[in-house]
Amino acid sequence: MSFSSDPVVRISNASIFQDNQTVLSDINLELEKGELAFIVGRTGSGKSSLLKTLYADLPLRLGEISIAGYNLNTIKQKEIPLLRRKLGIIFQDFQLFDDRSVSENLFFVMKATGWNDRAKMKKRLAEVLMQVGLGSVDSKMPHQLSGGEQQRVVIARALLNEPALLIADEPTGNLDPEVSDGIFKLFLEINKSGTAILMATHDHTIIGNHPARIFKCEHGKIMDSNLEQFELTTSS
Repeated sequence: MSFSSDPVVRISNASIFQDNQTVLSDINLELEKGELAFIVGRTGSGKSSLLKTLYADLPLRLGEISIAGYNLNTIKQKEIPLLRRKLGIIFQDFQLFDDRSVSENLFFVMKATGWNDRAKMKKRLAEVLMQVGLGSVDSKMPHQLSGGEQQRVVIARALLNEPALLIADEPTGNLDPEVSDGIFKLFLEINKSGTAILMATHDHTIIGNHPARIFKCEHGKIMDSNLEQFELTTSS
């Protein structure tokens, strides 16, 4: 494991594009190892496009981005799966296979990211499910779980490869407030263990209850609460 002090994310003079439209420009920011930060902004302000660029789902066309030791300017197609092994990616809509059990969902990801020792796979599966508070659901199908439980499975899936950074895009967007708070407290536990977290959210209750650094996407730019003060509107 690298003990470099380099930031887990460094963005220099970058612009983010979606369907040939510039959605964010002149981005300069760094996220340190083990740091937690929120991304806020109105729908369409560029939050998801920024996150997709970070995990190489959208190409970087202008500027420089390094993330988890990879330079997105020079990354080759065959290296993208290697990058994503260092990232945990969490979506609002879970993206679990409905026709596979919890364990089969997790084993699928492990096989896709290079695991092949069955004993080690079973051990890691048990570890991540225990970590998210779901020690006994491995044989259940996703539809047998509540929304909060499904999101915990998604978080477990994201933790399989001990990522340097969790990227979460509206992870509590489909959950009721009480469940959302429990999910976010799980994120805090993960963060305390040393994993950096970058989370896009509209949930002002979470932001209010758990103060952290905030990046705000607005008018094609990103503001950083470490550098300037700004207000959060109800639609941010």
